[in-house]
Amino acid sequence: MPFHVYLLRCADGSYYAGHTDDLERRLAQHRTGEAGGYTASRLPVTLVWSQDASTREEALAFEQRIKGWSRAKKEALIRGDWEAVRAAARKPSLRYEASTSSASTQGERSDMKPSPPPVIVLVQPQLGENIGKAARAMLNFGLTELRLVAPRDGWPNPDAGPAASGADIVLERATVHDTLADAIADCAHVYATTVRRRGLVKPVLTPEEAAREMWGQTGRTAVLFGPERSGLETDDVAVARAIITAPINPEFGSLNLAQAVILVAYEWSKGEALAQPTLLDADPPAPQADLDGLIDHLDGMLDAAGYFFPPDRVPATRRTLRSVLTKPAWSAQEVRVLRGVLSALERPRPR
Repeated sequence: MPFHVYLLRCADGSYYAGHTDDLERRLAQHRTGEAGGYTASRLPVTLVWSQDASTREEALAFEQRIKGWSRAKKEALIRGDWEAVRAAARKPSLRYEASTSSASTQGERSDMKPSPPPVIVLVQPQLGENIGKAARAMLNFGLTELRLVAPRDGWPNPDAGPAASGADIVLERATVHDTLADAIADCAHVYATTVRRRGLVKPVLTPEEAAREMWGQTGRTAVLFGPERSGLETDDVAVARAIITAPINPEFGSLNLAQAVILVAYEWSKGEALAQPTLLDADPPAPQADLDGLIDHLDGMLDAAGYFFPPDRVPATRRTLRSVLTKPAWSAQEVRVLRGVLSALERPRPR
């Protein structure tokens, strides 16, 4: 069954990325508002780009990748301007500008040929609830392939679904294996997560260092997590090429299974530029005429109220007010709201 990744342009100029196995039906749902969510309040919508994918996992990974792209990069994709897409990929992500090292890492990873997403392998997991929480952590950061080695209570487990909170695609496609060797047979790179000293001579990496390695490798990668109570056995760790250990409080080094998964998944996701929910495409700044209207409106109200005093300070005060109101780069909508506030103060409605 073919899958499709698509990009819609909404009525407000923003973009929406999605994936589906029936593009025509899904577009009809978006256009009528039946799809709900983001596009329902931004009709009409227009299909501006789509691409086929061979599997649902591939489609989901591509959707999550382009969701985090800048407007310029999305529009380059729509135009088919791959040189512009590559150029945009070399720019540091906004999410990492606060940290020079993180921004540098992001830029380095963006230039690499993408590696297949790592496989998460839970060795002898005990509680279905913890498997569900691990699946939720995976999907939060774009990972969808889960392998279970000899789960204690069998599989499927009714406690996993509620704990996954909607990460059904991960649970539905999870595979069960009798042995660890079978679970990682197709993986060229294997990492074991543990906080205990083992008597094994292996490289020890932080989750960030391990993620950086994963992005530069070819072939499948597996990350192993042990049972909730005891963690991985030494024999399980022995099959790995490296150990992943997160810096942690030495007085309290206990992480639950989902926490351990989310640390690794999050660090890997930095190379995927996933969408940050709090970051939206900003509306363009208001035209200068709109901003001048706001400033004149406030100036008139302040003048009527006797604010400008003494007379010799009036020009400087007006310049300061203009500077204050110009700094935020108000959008046209924001200017209209502020003008409404001033009008309400100027002509209060009787109660």
